[in-house]
Amino acid sequence: MSRKSSPTPAADPQAAAQPADGPLDASLDELIGYALRRAQLKVFQHLVSRLGAFDLRPAQFTALAIIQQNAGLMQADLARSLAIEPPQAVVLLNKLESRGLAVRVRCKPDKRSYGIFLSKAGETLLKQLREVAAQSDLDATAALSAEERQQLIGLLHKIYR
Repeated sequence: MSRKSSPTPAADPQAAAQPADGPLDASLDELIGYALRRAQLKVFQHLVSRLGAFDLRPAQFTALAIIQQNAGLMQADLARSLAIEPPQAVVLLNKLESRGLAVRVRCKPDKRSYGIFLSKAGETLLKQLREVAAQSDLDATAALSAEERQQLIGLLHKIYR
């Protein structure tokens, strides 16, 4: 007759409930993807809190910056640049338009297409948001020197470009 083995409970339940020496995720520390994600979460959450004062999310800030740099771009191009599905870009643009930050203008050659532009209010707000984002980056990476920040951004560009 075979017996199924079951995990043996710890002799001392109190000891089992206490974390080992060091972080619980220490076994993942050497994985680049894990370290990138943990750093991204810290930097992203810092930015989310700063943009919250403007009732904006990072994707909306990014969209404003992309629209400014590529005035007249199409919704599909914006969606591709943001790595989102076109219907999500429509929702995002609707929010920006409802706040008076961006406008869609019908293209003359193709009446079915719309170019996206920042409004004057969008341009003014984006200038302020860029300063907020830059300060957020500095605050979230305060443990790094200016040289280390430059090195990090260079290495990250090397990975994703």
